[in-house]
Amino acid sequence: MKVEDIDMTEEEKMFRYNLPEHRLASFNKWPFTSNCTCTPEKMAAAGFYHCPTDQAPDLVKCFVCCKELEGWEPDDDPWKEHESHSASCPFLAHGDSCTMAEFFKTECTRQTIRIMKSAESKIAEFEKFAVDAREELENLVQMNN
Repeated sequence: MKVEDIDMTEEEKMFRYNLPEHRLASFNKWPFTSNCTCTPEKMAAAGFYHCPTDQAPDLVKCFVCCKELEGWEPDDDPWKEHESHSASCPFLAHGDSCTMAEFFKTECTRQTIRIMKSAESKIAEFEKFAVDAREELENLVQMNN
């Protein structure tokens, strides 16, 4: 059995993006491949993986800070774009050339960001539920008056 044959959770798949070759493999449908600055190799080296959608075929995401960028032009520099949109991303400080301590610190930051984004999503979901519940209760009160 190969590693690729094992069902992985989404978090396990995301952890693989710590390795540049896994980020690079995500760019199999990347629109810019030659005679440009934002090649798949340069995008992966800058910490991005390709996560296209129907609306954004050039959507990429940093595996550490989770910053999503789209609307790429052939001459865009992935490192400069990453820094201009997410200057505090820890990956920018060392790239893939890091010590074990830097790796663990970066992974800790990545996990913190992931948990914060998940919590923000749940809070927004709860707030919408609260608004809907209040609206429904107010409608019930009006119907009973």
